[in-house]
Amino acid sequence: MHRKPGRAPRAHPAIVRLTHWISAAAMVCMIMSGWRIYNASPILPFTFPEWATIGGWLGGALNWHFAAMWALAAAGAIYLVYGFGSGHFRRDIRPVGPRAILRDIVAALTLRLAHREGHYNAVQRLLYSGVLVVIVLTVITGLSIWKPVQLGFLSWIFGGYAVARVIHFTMMVLIVCFIVVHLALVALVPSTLRSMITGGRVAEPIDRETAS
Repeated sequence: MHRKPGRAPRAHPAIVRLTHWISAAAMVCMIMSGWRIYNASPILPFTFPEWATIGGWLGGALNWHFAAMWALAAAGAIYLVYGFGSGHFRRDIRPVGPRAILRDIVAALTLRLAHREGHYNAVQRLLYSGVLVVIVLTVITGLSIWKPVQLGFLSWIFGGYAVARVIHFTMMVLIVCFIVVHLALVALVPSTLRSMITGGRVAEPIDRETAS
């Protein structure tokens, strides 16, 4: 008699999926309400179309923005604790060497990038680790321009209120770029969306190439 092999572990544990979707919803709310806040006092010679904003007016947009900020901060804190405590960041998110990153970028651009459930390629590692840093900077700069007097030391660290606001806007642009790339990758590999909903199963182990 042959023993039936056990089921592979989930590619995305429930806590990762939950914090992912909460963060995604909160980020969309923050971006759209942030665009409405930006329209009230633009720093560049353009404004965002009304249909792409939420809040209706400055006060309403601020309420949406801060509510979403706390949801994002809570989900982010839970994810950070889990990521460090479980080894998820070290095992799955930590960037690899530039040679592996270049190899996978070329493979992605030529539509030859393989995807194995539960395994993060060099491009994913670079994007996910980078966006985590960007989100942290977004929250910190956001706090510095929200409370420039009470949290004056934060504004000072970033070079003053005006500079902190430019950095905050720049981080938003980077997040939007990440979302566009992320959705493009999901469109190329639709199974990644399904696994982020159901959890999926880790694919068979593969030999890891030495990255440099």
